[in-house]
This record gives sequence, structure tokens and C-alpha cells, in this order.
Amino acid sequence: MTDAPRPKTRARSAHDREAARDRLCQVAAGLFAEHGAEGFSMRRLAEAAGCSAMAPYRYFPDKDSLLAAVRAEAFDRFADALEGVKKEGRRRASDIGEAYVRFALDNPQAYKLMFDVSQPDEARFPDLVRASSRAGAGMTGYVRELVDAGVLAGDPDLIGYALWAAIHGVIVLALAGKLPDEPGFEAIRLATVGAVMRGFRPGGGRSMIGPA
Repeated sequence: MTDAPRPKTRARSAHDREAARDRLCQVAAGLFAEHGAEGFSMRRLAEAAGCSAMAPYRYFPDKDSLLAAVRAEAFDRFADALEGVKKEGRRRASDIGEAYVRFALDNPQAYKLMFDVSQPDEARFPDLVRASSRAGAGMTGYVRELVDAGVLAGDPDLIGYALWAAIHGVIVLALAGKLPDEPGFEAIRLATVGAVMRGFRPGGGRSMIGPA
């Protein structure tokens, strides 16, 4: 009597593999945000995701690779939000600022992973480099448009970083619960960004800040 043939194990489709990878990234994002990179481990990820201890290694060779993938995904979603702002219109700069704030407040976990985490040798992760560069272009590209239109005067990169530093600082304080209810987040944000913008208008008061 011959043994009955064993049923074949169905090979996982590309869609299944992608779904599993996305699931691991989603769970890992929460763990990174909760415990930090130092408190994260692949074993902890496996336990939280409900899979075998070796399953994460099928998709990521180590913790750094996984963290880079999670951060790249966050940067891409952030860039999508900024690039979704219409290309034309008088309120373009304001709309981009509002899109920035909306993403940060709606996705604090992703925002912290993008800007609160520093990975050594980020150049080893091309997708992370690509995604962060794309997000950076979305944050500062509109400033060049304002300079070209004569609305602002100065180095577009410097102005972009100044505006980014201003809005990032207000958001970090808000996420940490350090801002008062009055005058409130929005009033503080508008006053901060407005002050920076006025300083870079043609003939503005930049000489009042820093060396003359």
C-alpha cells in the first residue's frame, strides 16, 4: 500500500509577501516610537506581530534595515501630503504649511520616527535617502517659488531651513504638551512662521537677527 501524497504547501504570492512585510513595518513603527531604537529588538517585533522569531529576518537582515524601511515609508507618506497641495494659487505657501502641520499632528508616531531618530551611515539605505530627499524637496521647494516671485529675498535653502526649524519647533512643543491653551497652538504657529517670513521679505529686518 503506497502512502498518500502529501498536500503541497502553497507558495506565498508576491502580494502575500508584500502584505506581511507591510504588517511588520506597521508593528515595528509602533515599537520604535514606544521604546526607541535602543529598546527595540527583532524578537520583540515577532512577539508583537504574532509570528515566529525568524519571520522578520525573511524581509529584513537586521534592526537597522527595518528601521530604515519604516522611516522611508513615513517620509514617503509625508511627501505625498506635501505634494498633494495644488501647484498654483495665492495660498500655496500657507497650504503647504497647513499640510505639514496636519500630517505631523495626525501622525505623531511617523513624525517622530522621521526627525527624532538618527541612524548612522544612512547612505547605506538608498530608499531612505531617496524618501528623505523627496520630503525635503517638498518642505523647501515652494520657498524657491516665493524667492523667484520676489515675495521673499535671500538664499532659498537658508530660508527653507529657517522656516522648517520654526514650524518643527512649535510642533515638537505641541506634541510634548508644552504649549498653553491660550493663545494656543495655531496662534503660536502663525506668529512664529509669520515672524520668519517678515524677516525674509525684501527690505525686511534680517540684520536685527545675528551678525549685521
